[in-house]
Amino acid sequence: MSVARITTFTMKSKELADASVERYSSTAPDRFPEAEQLLQIRTDDNTVVMISLYENEEAMERASAHRSQSIESGKENHISIDTKVGTVELDHSK
Repeated sequence: MSVARITTFTMKSKELADASVERYSSTAPDRFPEAEQLLQIRTDDNTVVMISLYENEEAMERASAHRSQSIESGKENHISIDTKVGTVELDHSK
């Protein structure tokens, strides 16, 4: 069963959120090659939700080193970071 990591970033400004969205969009597919799916959702000017789906927990954990590096390198830009992990109960797309 696939697992998902859902992370909500609240940035200190719209400009920092803009830069984060652009950076993640251009680098995430190469940085997280084991991800089955990557989603990035802008919920307001300063908030971005990132969802990654992996085949299993082991694949997700292998991606954790890159994830930790990314978060650490931009930590001064964040107001808050909230992460949830769970099993994917439905994965439907058209």
